[in-house]
Amino acid sequence: MDSPTDTRAADPDEALRAQLATTAVHAFAAPPAWRSIEFISDLHLQPQLPLTWRSWQRYLQASTADAIFMLGDLFEAWVGDDALDEADSFEAACAQTLREASGQRALFFMHGNRDFLIGAQFAQRSGMQLLPDPSCLAFLGQRWLLSHGDALCVEDSEYQRFRAVARSPAWQQQILAQPLAQRRQLAGAMRSQSEARRMREVITADVDTKAALAWLQQAQAPTLIHGHTHRPASHPLDADHQRVVLTDWDTDLEPARAEVLRIDAAGLQRIALDDYLARPPQPGAR
Repeated sequence: MDSPTDTRAADPDEALRAQLATTAVHAFAAPPAWRSIEFISDLHLQPQLPLTWRSWQRYLQASTADAIFMLGDLFEAWVGDDALDEADSFEAACAQTLREASGQRALFFMHGNRDFLIGAQFAQRSGMQLLPDPSCLAFLGQRWLLSHGDALCVEDSEYQRFRAVARSPAWQQQILAQPLAQRRQLAGAMRSQSEARRMREVITADVDTKAALAWLQQAQAPTLIHGHTHRPASHPLDADHQRVVLTDWDTDLEPARAEVLRIDAAGLQRIALDDYLARPPQPGAR
């Protein structure tokens, strides 16, 4: 007689939650001199959205923070660091913009689901530091857990299968071995698929509460800050933990979307980009 099937063991969501619970959290502390930090994500920069690109440039020039954390999907697609070697490439222009900003404040970048092929060459050229996902930042007497957020969307099974493949070094080496022109064609096809999904208003799975709590408890942090879902809000997870979701940016559409999340001695605040540019916060204050 066959033994009954243990459905819990076969549940792929539970298996992924268990795997996430063992994820190593990178911990680091802000320098004592820092008084304010800011977070942005999901700008999806691309030549086809020039107003969004210009808004990003203006923000980097205007920021009064000691550090800016870009938590993934800064670019709509990243075809490889060798794109920097193309004359007058969009990627090279972005690297120059970041390099100029890095002379004024620290820049940190965490991979997203669109730009996970960004490597050390681009980081060095841009003057920014790469952060593992997840990372826990100690700042102003509190621990802040940072993530792009895609790994926590447990119920998005199709994406999680792709992510497991795309984050493997072997797959990435295979992609980067293709000619740059071929990679650009692939990125264009992915961009078309993304636009089609947006027009159909397809909503993907949200961040999983159990998985988020497991990370927060492991990091001993009360707050998770993430992007990816394009659903800006603050969500209590239990009496002691919350997650704060960053907005995506698109100033080529009406109404425009762009926002900065700022932390300083006065607390945590969302600031619309137009308001930020019109009246930048005082350094070290809200």
